[in-house]
Formats: sequence, C-alpha cells, structure tokens
Amino acid sequence: MSRDSQLKDRWEELNKKLSSKFSDGDPMDLDGIIYLIGVQELGQYHRMYKKEEKVNLMHIAICKLLEPYGYYEFEFFDEEGWPHYIVKETLPPLKAGEQSVLMKEAIVNYFIERAFIL
Repeated sequence: MSRDSQLKDRWEELNKKLSSKFSDGDPMDLDGIIYLIGVQELGQYHRMYKKEEKVNLMHIAICKLLEPYGYYEFEFFDEEGWPHYIVKETLPPLKAGEQSVLMKEAIVNYFIERAFIL
C-alpha cells in the first residue's frame, strides 16, 4: 500500500470515528479536528470558549501536531494551564494542498500515538 493511500484510508477511518463522536456522523473538516486536538491538549473540556480562545486552541493543536517534525517545541504551561511553544524551525512555503497533506499526516500520527486508530 502506498504512503498516500495509507494516509487516505487512515484519515477516512479517523474522520468517521471523530464524526460519530462529535458531529452526529457529519464529516468533520480539518479545522474542526484541529480545534478538538487543541481542547484535548488544553484539557479543559467542559467550558465555553471565546472566539480568541478558539483561535488559541487551534494554535496549540498546530504546535503540538508539528512538534514531532521539529517545527515547534513545548516550552511551559502558564498559570491558567495553557501550553506555550517556541518556534524551532520556520515552516517552508507550502501550497494549500501540501499544507493539507502535512496536517492530515500529523493528525493521523497524533491519533495513532494515542491508540485511537491503528
């Protein structure tokens, strides 16, 4: 199985599982899954978030997802429990499709590491 088809299959499996848990079976988009990862990483599940906090949650998720690729490194948790990351390496310029593939690969790896999918 090629790397691309394996990623596609895993992405579909992941999206199906997440959609059944969080969106009544409607397929989730990339931003929705990134937001969920941000909430997971923050660990403050049962609260409402303001618009700015939602953006920050997505930033946390992106940092966490790209940390294994060497782009970010965890630095500390602040007094409110929010994780902070430093930029280790600037992301290269990517086309929209390349960016999407990178994020999907990082998300799939994130959920494989947590044994949510195989």
